[in-house]
Amino acid sequence: MVIVLGADHGGFMLKEHIKKYLKANDIPHRDFGTHSEASTDYPDYALKVAQVVADDPDSIGILCCGTGIGMSIAANKVKGIRAALCNDLFCAEMSRKHNDANILCLGARVIDTKLGLDIVETFLNTEFEGGRHSKRLNIIREFEKRSNKHDK
Repeated sequence: MVIVLGADHGGFMLKEHIKKYLKANDIPHRDFGTHSEASTDYPDYALKVAQVVADDPDSIGILCCGTGIGMSIAANKVKGIRAALCNDLFCAEMSRKHNDANILCLGARVIDTKLGLDIVETFLNTEFEGGRHSKRLNIIREFEKRSNKHDK
């Protein structure tokens, strides 16, 4: 599994702390930017990371911005993405167990670094339960197929 990272200027510092955590734990990762606190547009990073995750089912994305809201909205526009905005450990756990979320979104202005790293750890170490939850995800997949039928 490879972790795919992205952030805008508001989430840059949290992303950098997450990179340190991943390196310290020998977790493979790729950083798609941003690489400074200079103002950027969050959709550029959200869409890039989401497309990589959608194309590689063995990857997991982590996106950071000021609130995590913009990143989650943009990432969820990509077919096959289940991006979850998580501000606590319970939501991180449930997003994986019940929703098989493949992208974690974090708000650097909402949570502190320690909680952010705890959320990342919980997200990465929680497995999808399957069962009745698989049925629900299949409903979403079928809708995606129908709604994108006429896309160019």
